[in-house]
Amino acid sequence: MEPNSQLDALLDQSGMSRSGLAARLNRLGGAAGITLRYDHTAVARWLRGQRPRGRVPEWICEILGERLGRTLTLDDIGMAVPEAAEVPLDAVGSGGGLDRFVERAASLWRADERHDDWPGPSLLTGAAAVAPVWEWESPPGDPDVSHAGRNTVTAADVAMLHTARGHYEHLYRNAGGVATRARVVGFLNAEVAPLLRGRYDDRTGRELCRAAGSLAAVGGICAYDADAQGLAQRYFHQALRLGKASGDLLFGGYVIALLVNQALFLGDSRHALACAEAVLRATGPQASPALATDLYAMQATAYARIGDRRSAHSCMRWAETYCDRIRPEEEPEETGYVQPGLLEVRLAEALLLLGEVPAAGRYAREAARAPAHARGRVNRLATLTDVELRSGEAERAALTAAAMVGTARGIESQRLRERMRGVRQRLARHPGPAAAEAARLIEGVLSVPI
Repeated sequence: MEPNSQLDALLDQSGMSRSGLAARLNRLGGAAGITLRYDHTAVARWLRGQRPRGRVPEWICEILGERLGRTLTLDDIGMAVPEAAEVPLDAVGSGGGLDRFVERAASLWRADERHDDWPGPSLLTGAAAVAPVWEWESPPGDPDVSHAGRNTVTAADVAMLHTARGHYEHLYRNAGGVATRARVVGFLNAEVAPLLRGRYDDRTGRELCRAAGSLAAVGGICAYDADAQGLAQRYFHQALRLGKASGDLLFGGYVIALLVNQALFLGDSRHALACAEAVLRATGPQASPALATDLYAMQATAYARIGDRRSAHSCMRWAETYCDRIRPEEEPEETGYVQPGLLEVRLAEALLLLGEVPAAGRYAREAARAPAHARGRVNRLATLTDVELRSGEAERAALTAAAMVGTARGIESQRLRERMRGVRQRLARHPGPAAAEAARLIEGVLSVPI
């Protein structure tokens, strides 16, 4: 049972207390000849996911709809029948008007902020997982995203969101998604949601959607790093919907690249390939060289996993071709993650999957030599450790693993912990005191809960 974030958000927007809602329901029941004795504790149970019986959900729609000045449905208050309420498409990026989407997105942000122990919604699969990508790729776009809210949104507001995105991205790279997630979600609730509900013309609205989508993407990255995969997917879908509203094709492609990376982590190589191909097809000659570099590199990994050596090598060549074309000053701000060494570490991992260890070693060593932020360096050293172990260089691998542990200190990331756990297991299978000591170092880091 998941928290009812929609009802929670509507109560907040209406300014109605839990006791106030309960009292109004009791009066409506009395008028209908039904004795009800609800109080604030009953409403609290509904916010935790319970559904009241009989006509009560319809009365909740009536009470809150009257206060908010609009018609509400059972779906709006999170009390539709389970089959209909699984995950409305416009809550994650498809279907419905933009206003409706914004309210659904904001309700998810509120649930994420208020329920620290909530693991998030389940991961979407099948058609539900790919529908937002289809919607992004297919016309029509939003003809007009202007909005008639109370407070006017200015260019300075939009600029502030871009600055915040850079701040949280930097924090994520150096402190990890577990530590950064709550701060990003709090910002989405406190700053982004009110702006999306504000007053703006079409031009400002598209710029606002672009900036808001970029922050939602960072929220998804942090959720992914905290291993809340269903929640991360929803954030990515929200970012994709906002990207479509902005009209920025390249930004949407960046968001889908995040979905490709998640699909690879989840072991869904076919989904990763399809999503990457959708971006390359839609952007065509407008493709960002940095983004194309990463997409082809991730496709190489996906092909390597399914044993298609020829396609994997073809994608590696395309990735290196596009890498030579990267001009950082011409790239969108989000693709700054494609830094020197990223391509090399991705290719090393693909080559390891293909069993081409010497070639993987050349790329892994090149990746490790390139400058990188703390998080990226941990990943590169983990890959180099794996290559050295596969090459029979256990003592060298132990030194690399020790450097990885030193770099990882202070970073709160479930993804990095999983990588280090795998390295530890592989070290433990090799004889000798150096490998055993490196494994103990990793175990010490993993023993501290986050």
